[in-house]
Amino acid sequence: MDVALLDALARELGPGFRTDPEALGGAATDDSGIAAAPEAVFFPRNADEISRLLQLADRHGFAVTPRGAGTGLCAGSVATAGGVVVATTAMDRILAIDTANLIAVVEPGVITKTLRDAAAETGLFYPPDPASLATSTMGGNAATNAGGPACVKYGVTRDYVLGATCVLPDGEILETGVATRKGVVGYDLSGLLIGSEGTLGVITELTVKLIPHPREVRAVAALFADARAAVTTVSAIMTSGITPSAVEFMDRACLGLVEELLPLALPDGEPTLLLLEADGDPDEAARDIARIAAICRDAGALALMPADDAARREKLWDIRRQTSTRIHESAPVYLSDDTVVPIARIPELVARLPGLGQRFGMTVYAFGHAGDGNIHVNVTGEDGSRERGLTLLRELVAIVLELGGTMSGEHGIGLAKKPFLDMELSPRSIALQKSIKRLFDPRGVMNPGKIFP
Repeated sequence: MDVALLDALARELGPGFRTDPEALGGAATDDSGIAAAPEAVFFPRNADEISRLLQLADRHGFAVTPRGAGTGLCAGSVATAGGVVVATTAMDRILAIDTANLIAVVEPGVITKTLRDAAAETGLFYPPDPASLATSTMGGNAATNAGGPACVKYGVTRDYVLGATCVLPDGEILETGVATRKGVVGYDLSGLLIGSEGTLGVITELTVKLIPHPREVRAVAALFADARAAVTTVSAIMTSGITPSAVEFMDRACLGLVEELLPLALPDGEPTLLLLEADGDPDEAARDIARIAAICRDAGALALMPADDAARREKLWDIRRQTSTRIHESAPVYLSDDTVVPIARIPELVARLPGLGQRFGMTVYAFGHAGDGNIHVNVTGEDGSRERGLTLLRELVAIVLELGGTMSGEHGIGLAKKPFLDMELSPRSIALQKSIKRLFDPRGVMNPGKIFP
């Protein structure tokens, strides 16, 4: 983009179009650590302004990269092709919470926790809870089909999006989906947009399903001698007739980072922690968590740490949150993969991680959502080890696929994982998906360079 074009866009789009260093620097990276500065950042106030920008992009051929809060881990919102980043953070209104029909209508810049809290004030519940709940936006969550601990019981973002409004790459505004619980007229274009990582259009409005808020939440943490004992217990819980609302897993490497926060000393060996929750009516939640604790005890848990009130639960969840933060801060090089394997294969995956780390001279951590097999594998190393880490991740993907899993459960592909895409998808599958991308975006202006190698 030359100076003349940037000046023309500034005149056309107004003060929301910025090229100053502060705006460019703020949009240059996400939580992946991969950085590439755009040539401009646009902060639109409505869909019409985004439509005007994309009409200009279609005419002049510059790249447009949608961006929420920048909490992604795969560089999906990083402008590797330059051009203009569309930051939707100013479009942050909750347009409706309809208690009669149990739906909410939100703009893409609404913070996930803001919607959760607003729904809770009316007795309703929006379940998806990514780790970045307090900072991530609804548009970003939709673009990556975000999940979180609650998805073991309640499902992921796609399970709650009923309809969407988006601006297509040529500037046309398209409404998809319905505002009802059922609807099968034509292809599911809303479902196609969810998880498309901003490569098909810019989401400007979402209609999402709400459910009655659970009246009670109970939790317990259980310490096991090793990952196999912990995962055997997870299988026993999931087949017992109880559906826990969270089943979180932390391996020995993770526990070592937060050891001073634990209310007990860690034994020798490879201890593994499970953090489990049950919710519902008070009697139901109390009964279910007691049954979960009993299953853990019968399976040989070394210790149980119950949390029957909010303060105690918060202490347990702080241990889980601190794990992610401390891994990220423990070394200058940080890489992550949100792998998913069948629940019964989690011990095999975890058992192979230390050897991978030793071979490549890096530290490997495993934690995440054991109830649905979604194990986050984080890799850290010293300066200069990033290329070794990428080779390690390629071998990790091969192991995950060998175990019958997938390389990504909730973070997406973006830029970081696209070199591995053909390890999981067939050439025909990739070709079909590329053809869908071309149908939506024949000029290739919308978030180019992402997902497909």
